[in-house]
Amino acid sequence: MRFGVLGPLEVRTDGGRPVPIPELKVRALLADLLVHDGRAVSSGRLIEDLWGQDHPGNPTGSLRAKVSQLRRALEEAEAGGRALVESSPPGYRLAAGDIDARRFGELIVQARRAGDPAARAALLTDALALWRGPAFADFAERDFARGTVTRLEEERLTALDDLAEARLALGEHHALVAELSDQAERNPLRERLQANLMRALYRSGRQHEALEGYRRLRERLRDELGLDPSSELTDLHQAILEQDPSLQAPPVAAPRTNLPVALTELVGRSAAVGDVQDLLQRSRLVTLTGPGGVGKTRLALEAAARSAESFPDGVFLVELASLPPTPEAIEDAVADARPGDGALLVLDNCEHVIEPVAKLADRLLRSGARILATSQEPLGIAGELLQVVPPLGLDDSVRLFTARAAAVAPGFTLDPGDSGDADAVAAICRRLDGIPLALELAAARVRALGVRPLADRLDDRFALLKSGRRGSPARQRTLRAMMDWSWEPLAAPERAVLRRLAVHAGGCTLEAAEETCAGDDVARSEIADVIARLVDRSLVTMVGGRYRLLESVAAYCLERLREAGEDTRVQELHDIYYTRVAECAEAYRQAHARIRWLGRLDAETPNLRGALEGATRRGDTALARRLTSTLAWYWIERGREDEARRALGTVLDEEAFDDAWRRSSVPLVSTGSALAASGSDCYAQCTPRP
Repeated sequence: MRFGVLGPLEVRTDGGRPVPIPELKVRALLADLLVHDGRAVSSGRLIEDLWGQDHPGNPTGSLRAKVSQLRRALEEAEAGGRALVESSPPGYRLAAGDIDARRFGELIVQARRAGDPAARAALLTDALALWRGPAFADFAERDFARGTVTRLEEERLTALDDLAEARLALGEHHALVAELSDQAERNPLRERLQANLMRALYRSGRQHEALEGYRRLRERLRDELGLDPSSELTDLHQAILEQDPSLQAPPVAAPRTNLPVALTELVGRSAAVGDVQDLLQRSRLVTLTGPGGVGKTRLALEAAARSAESFPDGVFLVELASLPPTPEAIEDAVADARPGDGALLVLDNCEHVIEPVAKLADRLLRSGARILATSQEPLGIAGELLQVVPPLGLDDSVRLFTARAAAVAPGFTLDPGDSGDADAVAAICRRLDGIPLALELAAARVRALGVRPLADRLDDRFALLKSGRRGSPARQRTLRAMMDWSWEPLAAPERAVLRRLAVHAGGCTLEAAEETCAGDDVARSEIADVIARLVDRSLVTMVGGRYRLLESVAAYCLERLREAGEDTRVQELHDIYYTRVAECAEAYRQAHARIRWLGRLDAETPNLRGALEGATRRGDTALARRLTSTLAWYWIERGREDEARRALGTVLDEEAFDDAWRRSSVPLVSTGSALAASGSDCYAQCTPRP
């Protein structure tokens, strides 16, 4: 079991699944046990911490009840979980478990023992990445947690100072100035922090700002604490005035990597990181593919960083998103990275420059290079191994959304006992298809809207999901920009087929796509090839023989369909096609193929509903009557009589309603006829009604 206290209280199974701990008192009990980190806590102390002066009538019995609830919650999540809460005179203790605060402390100790600044910086970065918000955020004001919270916060600030000094030793003073300035604003009286900022400013050629920072600190110490700066800070100030050579940045060897430092935890990709590392051992070209915003870059950077020891000449990132699609620009960018023969080259965002990148990669591979690429489509050259990066599952989506929401809305937690908020977050995660970038854009709106209004407004997702993060690339600041990035490289036939596919609410078969997506600019014979290219570009997925679009992709493409003025025509083709599918199914309703056709209608239910809505909206009464009267038997077969009555009552007059209802209620029998034996799935082989 994994326990998180460096942020809102969080419990997860070893597999990463969230464990709901019901009721505030039970959560407080768990927090109290975690504060003591394996040490026994007396029953009297626990009673005092949970109830204060307002003791229940039977405090000992009440405490036992809360302990039982906690044990039950842990046991339901993972076999043996109840044993974690031990009875230990004079009270209880949490016997085991992985606690993030403990891991944080272990990493800090390892970092302080590391002699190499790079190793020290890496360990400190990993330690600080465990923080999701203020320690014990849900209980920080409780007496039992206050001392531990203060200690952990001080350790975090000290770790930030240690990291700054390690990075100064690595020559990263330019990058540090902005980060330390932000920290100094929040902690203006921390002398070590101010000293590191002064050094970074001085080494960046900003001596005046370093001296001004010292002056402000000295005045603040005197005004607020009646103190003077420490002798160490005074000596540093004097050294800056004298431009002491000892303040110059130490000579730094040529970097073994230009990978950026990760600022947030990578959620839900632990297994995937290991898979990518394994692939890099097997092949000299590994390409991560997947839809826009799914986290290909983040996964590639994590896998590359963890594989650094395997590449003696370093690991180097080449960002391609902003480059023109010319061979010269690509070659110059790779040359600027200066990778050695034994280096790993990370080619990021290849999709907009796929042709020149593929040609250069082919040459580099023949000369012995090793490449990790990210792209929405494969490079398509010899030796390439593909790793598809899927959207996050629901549990990991909720975890990511909650962590990012807590970062922008201090104090935000997802209370498992509040089913309304939990359901709203789950709905947001499902409707955004588990795409990390979309989830982060949504989380940024929690502070202003809250989760329930946010979930209610996702129909207008492109206007709603915009980021305030100034450091993000333009293509990642809004959901629409993310979709534009994927749309722009498409050829005209690919755009036409993709926007027309969006009318299929529940995905579609290839036959359905051929019937509805062909048009003036795309021949029916081309549809299969165009869809295959869209699958390669990660814009269409194929699951169980059906082609599907992610919900955000479908919403974007429906807008494009309306812009092209094709929405009415394509919707009509869709509605006619699925009416004929329903009629073909009805033709087999008393044959051996009935079971197979029932399954087909089950799969097409969203499309059948969409067809009825479309025909009704257009006022196509004849088509709506055909579809409803044809489907009545299916609705009754599946026990959906209310749906049948509503649909029939909407489009049929009383006489037609009675006739359709009577026909749909005829007992279904297997005839063993030749018709049943043939059982074709193609609607064209059935005779549709006029």
